[in-house]
Amino acid sequence: MRVEAARPDVTSLVFRLFCRTVHPELLDVYAQTLVQQDAYSVQLQICDAGHVISFQHGKQTLCEVATSLETPLPHHRQVIARRLRGYRNESVEHDGGILYHVSFQVEQLEPDVFLQYHEELLIDAARSRLAHRFSPTSRLSPAPLSVIQMEERPRSLLLHAFHTFPDNRAVVKTQSLFEV
Repeated sequence: MRVEAARPDVTSLVFRLFCRTVHPELLDVYAQTLVQQDAYSVQLQICDAGHVISFQHGKQTLCEVATSLETPLPHHRQVIARRLRGYRNESVEHDGGILYHVSFQVEQLEPDVFLQYHEELLIDAARSRLAHRFSPTSRLSPAPLSVIQMEERPRSLLLHAFHTFPDNRAVVKTQSLFEV
């Protein structure tokens, strides 16, 4: 049985996009699912510091990774590399016919606001396609939580990912749109 480690500090997070898949052995995956449509397939994974989304259309792949700086990821065919802080929008038009748009944000919350947000996210997790509740870092702190919600269409996929970092009272939010 694997013992789950506490999440990294929210200030060490990075957001990356690759025009290739990322080897699964580079990340500890705690939950995953596969989405299949006629025009695309998507592998969704929740890892210790965030998520991995591998979107495939024909022979083309875009792979979004939200993780910590310490995770050894390749630089080959990396399209976006940003620290996860504040708020940011990015767009990529991939040669293989994939349009990609992402917005991400890190929110530091007051203790009572964080607890309320975390409780609401726990309710949403029960209805989500993919969610994982990690072990709490202390008995007084809520357990870190990751939730990925999706809206599937025949030629597009909209994903909303939420990752809580109770030790930092922070929430990482991403919204990713893939269109073919």
